Amino acid sequence: MLYFCFLIFSNRISAQCIDRPPVFEPGETIHYEVAYNWGFLWVDAGEVYFKADTVTRDGKFCYYFDSFGKSYSFYDWIFKVRDRYQSYVDTAAFQPISFIRDTYEGGYEVNNRYDFDFDNGKVKSSISHSDKPLTVDTLEIKPCTFDVLTAIYYARNLDFDGMKIGDTVPIWFIIDGEIFELYIRYLGREKYKNRDGIKYNCIKFSAMLVEGTIFKGGEDLYVWVTDDRYKIPIMVEAKIIIGSVKAYLIGYEGIAGFLNQVNK
Repeated sequence: MLYFCFLIFSNRISAQCIDRPPVFEPGETIHYEVAYNWGFLWVDAGEVYFKADTVTRDGKFCYYFDSFGKSYSFYDWIFKVRDRYQSYVDTAAFQPISFIRDTYEGGYEVNNRYDFDFDNGKVKSSISHSDKPLTVDTLEIKPCTFDVLTAIYYARNLDFDGMKIGDTVPIWFIIDGEIFELYIRYLGREKYKNRDGIKYNCIKFSAMLVEGTIFKGGEDLYVWVTDDRYKIPIMVEAKIIIGSVKAYLIGYEGIAGFLNQVNK
């Protein structure tokens, strides 16, 4: 459920992956409702939240990102989902320290753990699946290589000013024990009306997906984020192997100001 929500990061060779203060604030929580589509029928099937905070881990002050998604109880008999993602991130360089994934989707379980060592350009990967034994590996990584969850928060700090429609940004991330280089494509600015009737000034982009058990792969993910200092995703849409999926913003806490709504 959470994979289609991942966004972007640049392949920037730098000791710091963010060159300006983060747009999110500790204590921020964002809520979404997830809908699935088969044919012409859309079904509100679940919900997901994303939380950002700061914690001390092994004596080091860091960001803590937490996301949990689940299917509604009435939908569990069709396809039960319980997904949890957690990331610990260095506050100075905005590089991930460790990442944990525990997911259950339709009876299939996946557990991932990554421990990053950017000083030596390595990441230790521990992967287990319902139908595969535990595998432990060490992979080489570039600076500003992200896990899926950290990438979401990094993406909100991208500067789209100066980009032309169709411009692409290369991305590096680790998913399921493999390193991928993909890209996002800037699609411009537009007004987007959320399903609650509120219209926002947004930045729109697409992202290339990795082919897997849910996604076909290719440039089939579209994201609308608020065109303001917060860059809050208002809606995310992706094609999957069977049908499509959307996540709609339904609420948020811990944001000091107001999102960039269209004046009535």
